[in-house]
Amino acid sequence: MQYDDNASLDTSQVSDTRGGGGMLSGRSGLAVGGGGLGIVGVIVVVIINLVGGGGSSTTALTDILGQLGQPGQATTADNSQVAAECKTGADANTKLDCAVVADINSIQGYWTTELPKLGATYTPVNTVWFSGQTSTGCGAAQSAAGPFYCPADKLVYIDLTFYNDLQTQFGATGGLFVDAYVLAHEYGHHVQDLLGTEAKVKQGETGPTSGSVRLELQADCYAGVWANHATTTPLASTGRPLVTDVTQEDIANALDTAGKIGDDYIQTKIEGQTFNAGSETHGTSAQRQKWFTTGYQGGDPTKCDTFGAKTL
Repeated sequence: MQYDDNASLDTSQVSDTRGGGGMLSGRSGLAVGGGGLGIVGVIVVVIINLVGGGGSSTTALTDILGQLGQPGQATTADNSQVAAECKTGADANTKLDCAVVADINSIQGYWTTELPKLGATYTPVNTVWFSGQTSTGCGAAQSAAGPFYCPADKLVYIDLTFYNDLQTQFGATGGLFVDAYVLAHEYGHHVQDLLGTEAKVKQGETGPTSGSVRLELQADCYAGVWANHATTTPLASTGRPLVTDVTQEDIANALDTAGKIGDDYIQTKIEGQTFNAGSETHGTSAQRQKWFTTGYQGGDPTKCDTFGAKTL
């Protein structure tokens, strides 16, 4: 994956709270899992992190669940460092933080143009970079929760160390395009929120045909749609695409990652348990790969109707 060296990056689309150590104001709501995990998958991740590490899983789970929904205190984002270091696409080609900024710019640029065709106006939202833990409109979260979108405060949250976790804990290949896929999935949830799709899903519902699974698979499809258009979506500031190259290897790496964050893979390969379809929240590896591919090959968000699909 490559970015236009001469493109200008808009760092105002991120809120870097990694040095703040504080909390964001809490409100009610439920975070929408993405990138494979999210708040709805936090129990799974805590169990994963405790394997071989000692401690009581029951105590840890109680602590995490007790945090959800509790308000925190305000944090002040400090974008001075990222703004100084991430000015152009050339910076994105050499620095991870800058590549993430570029991804967010490209993803939001695409949906700004595309969403009106679906009958809604796209409202840009920030991605909050945090370290360790944070408090959101959907409750408190730790890095182990993975990236997620919170519809209550309409923000995407990510601890950037998650990208390394994908490789070390889940065995994913990783790479710049995988990082972008994770973010495109989260912004897919924002699109669902704007379209009213997210509000129609019953909270806490699980299972292979549940609204939760359909929501997650649709977000994967939306991520694929963006990937299809990434190299043709122009920045308003330059009139040229920010992303200049997405290779077949990039797509293969994204599909590899989708396979490593399916419910069946996590339950059997990571947790060492028998797959329980009744507890599905994100879809199987094959389903996640299928719907990302559907979006990527067609490039049409109207083809991402997982709620109308007879088979997922």
